[in-house]
Amino acid sequence: MKKRIYVYLFDGYSDWEIAYLTPELTRSDDHELIYFSEQGVPVKSMGGLHVHPDCSLSEVELEALQLLVLPGGTMWERENPTAIGELVLRVRGSKKAIAAICAATTFLAKAGVLDDIRHTSNDLGYLKAMVPEYQGEDQYQNALATTDQQVITANGIAPIEFAREVFKVVDLHDEVGREKWFQLFKNGIWQA
Repeated sequence: MKKRIYVYLFDGYSDWEIAYLTPELTRSDDHELIYFSEQGVPVKSMGGLHVHPDCSLSEVELEALQLLVLPGGTMWERENPTAIGELVLRVRGSKKAIAAICAATTFLAKAGVLDDIRHTSNDLGYLKAMVPEYQGEDQYQNALATTDQQVITANGIAPIEFAREVFKVVDLHDEVGREKWFQLFKNGIWQA
């Protein structure tokens, strides 16, 4: 059975932040990429892409989930979406992986997920300004992307580093293959 990776989509999600990881995961014989929105209805990305998700949030199968991906978008800064919050806490409680980039990291901070693990975001000042109750300052890493205890976090300008962290967690390619992929997309270096 393929390992399921669920990607949460919502109106205004940052499409480019998941643009490097989704093609590689789609090509994988071992992984199934499933897009979902809260109600299962079509959404429009920040870049104007109209996407019809595969399912609704209520149809996400926690037991089959290997990774939950939360792309950024201004929704995270404006709202405190409770339905996805319940899923995030269930995923975290089951010790399954969560990946959040850019403003989605503020949501993890609001939920207290980042308080006791190494993490990053767009900037420590940004995280503290967006989430006054944030308690994880001592764990903050000044890095483009990081992973700790099955939680991947990334700066919004680091979709390639974010993808590489996701690939590590879901065991896509071996270490050499991931490094070749990274060098190609980050630095334009092709290695056969």
